[in-house]
Amino acid sequence: MSAELTAQEPSAKYLVNLQPPLVRHFDLIAHAPGGVARLRELILTLAVQGKLVPQDPKETPVDISVIPAAINRLIGEGKVPRSRTSADAEQETSFDDLPNGWVAVIASNVFVPRSGNSKLIKGKLFSEPAEHLYPGYSASGQDVWLSHFEYEGTAVILSAVGARCGKAFLAKGKWSAVANTHIIWPLLDLVLPEYSMLLLNNEGYWIRSGGAQPFVKVTETLQQQVVLPPIAEQSRIVTRVGELMQLCDALEASGQLEAQQHAQLVNTLLGTLTRSETPEALADNWQRIATHFDVLLDRPEAVDALKKTILQLAVRGLLVPQDPTDEPASALLQKIRTEKDHLIAQGKIKRDKPLPPITDEEKPFELPQGWEWVRLRGLVTHLGDGLHGTPNYSPIGEYYFVNGNNLGEGVVTIKPETKRVDQSEFEKHRKPLDSTTVLVSINGTLGRVAFYQNEKIILGKSACYFNVTPGLQKLFAKLLLECPDFMTYAITSSTGTTIKNLGLKAIGDWTIALPPLAEQSRIVTRVNDLRSLCDNLRQSLLASQTVQSHLVDALVTSN
Repeated sequence: MSAELTAQEPSAKYLVNLQPPLVRHFDLIAHAPGGVARLRELILTLAVQGKLVPQDPKETPVDISVIPAAINRLIGEGKVPRSRTSADAEQETSFDDLPNGWVAVIASNVFVPRSGNSKLIKGKLFSEPAEHLYPGYSASGQDVWLSHFEYEGTAVILSAVGARCGKAFLAKGKWSAVANTHIIWPLLDLVLPEYSMLLLNNEGYWIRSGGAQPFVKVTETLQQQVVLPPIAEQSRIVTRVGELMQLCDALEASGQLEAQQHAQLVNTLLGTLTRSETPEALADNWQRIATHFDVLLDRPEAVDALKKTILQLAVRGLLVPQDPTDEPASALLQKIRTEKDHLIAQGKIKRDKPLPPITDEEKPFELPQGWEWVRLRGLVTHLGDGLHGTPNYSPIGEYYFVNGNNLGEGVVTIKPETKRVDQSEFEKHRKPLDSTTVLVSINGTLGRVAFYQNEKIILGKSACYFNVTPGLQKLFAKLLLECPDFMTYAITSSTGTTIKNLGLKAIGDWTIALPPLAEQSRIVTRVNDLRSLCDNLRQSLLASQTVQSHLVDALVTSN
C-alpha cells in the first residue's frame, strides 16, 4: 500500500478509476450525512462490477470447467455433505456487459454451504489463526452456540439469522464452527477468500425475509449469479478496496473528530451563558458568542443545545428584565397559603405535611429581585400518580388508559395501541383532573409534559399529575419541567437502573425558583419567540442537509 495514504492526509487520488462526478465532488460526498457509508457501498459495488481497476487481456480467465471436480474434492474431504451433488460447469449468463476476462457462475457453485450441527454446546469460536477482513465482522472472543464440528482450512462463516443477518467473516486455520444460526461456506480455488468477502458483503446481495427476526433465504440467494474476474485481477481489486476503505476510515475518523470538537465547542461557549450571574454579564457573554453563531449554529444538534440553554436562562431570570412594580413572589406564596387553607376548611384537599426547609445546596444560583425559592408541593393543591395495576380493558370503551409515553409537547396523544376502558372502570380509577392539571411522565420517558384538556382518560403509574394554584402558570411549569435542570434532578432522584422511576415525594420536594406572576408570562412569551426562531433555523439546516444528501445520491447513483 502506498505510504502516501495516511489518516492525516486523506486524498481522492486513490479514486482515479471511479467515474469523474464522484472524484469532482469527493469532499461533498464524504462530508454529507451518511456520505462515507455510501462511499463504502459504492466502492464495493464498483469492485464487483469490474470498474475499480483496469482489466489486463493477458490474464487467464477463471476456468469454470473445474467446478464439478472441485466440489467432489470437498465432498471427499468431508467439508461438504455427501448429499451435495457436483455442479454442472455449463453456465448461462444473464450479464450482457461483463468486463473482459470475467465469467458468470451460479453462486451455489462457488459458495458451497454446510450448516452446523443441531447438537449444541456453549463455547467460543476460535481459529489458529483467524482473520477479520473488512467489511465482515469478527466473532472472536464472543460467546456463541457451537456445534460438535471442527474444520481445518479457509471458509466464510455467514450469520444467517438475527440482527447481523447477511454479515460474513473469514476464518482460516483450524477452528470450531457455529451451528444453526450461522452457515459455513467452504471456498473453491477459483475465488480468493478476500475477494469472496467483497461479494458476500456487497449491499443488496442477500435475499432476506422476516421482520423482527430476519433471516437469509439461502436457497434463493444461491440461485443468483456472481461474476468472477481472473485470479490476478481479484488480487488487484482486493488491494485497491483495502486502500479505499482505509481512506474511508480516515475520512470517517476525521468527521467524527470534527463533530466531537464542534459539540465540545458549543457546550463550552453556551455554558458561559448559563454561568452568567447577572443580566449584564449575560449580555456581555452573549455578544461575544453571537459573533461566532455562523460557525456554532451550523448543524441541527447545535441548535438543540441552544434551545436547552435558552430554557436554563429563562428559569434563572436572565432572559427578561425584572419589573420592580410586579407583585413579588413572596406575596404570591402568602396568597397561595391562604387559598389552600380555605380549601382545607372546605374539605376539598388535605393539609400538607410540613415542608422541609430549603438548604443552600438546593439553591444553585442567586435569585433575581422579587423571586422566591419554593418546593413544588407548596405550589399545588393535588399531587398524585396513576393506577398501580391493570384496569379491565374494553375494546368498545369510551375512555383510554394512558401512560407517560402518551404525554409530550403539552398534549395527551391517543395512539392506535392505547387500550380502552368503559365508564365504570373510569369512575373506579378517576383522579381530580381539571383545567389546572399538569401531567408528567415519571417512569422511563422522564419529563414528558401535557396539560389535561377534558380527555376521557385514566392514568397509569408511569404518569403523575399535579394541579397548580393561581400562583404558578401552567405554561411556566412546563418550561421548568422541560429545562435540563429538572432532568438532572429527576435522574439523580430516581430509583431503578434500567428504567428510571421518579417518586411522588421527590417530585413534591423539587425546588423551584418562583418569579412574580407577571414575569412568568413575560418569560413564557420570550421563550416561545426564541424557540420559534430556533425551529426555523433547524428546519433550514435540515433542508440544506436533505438537498446535499439528494445531490450525493445522484452523484453516487450516476456511477
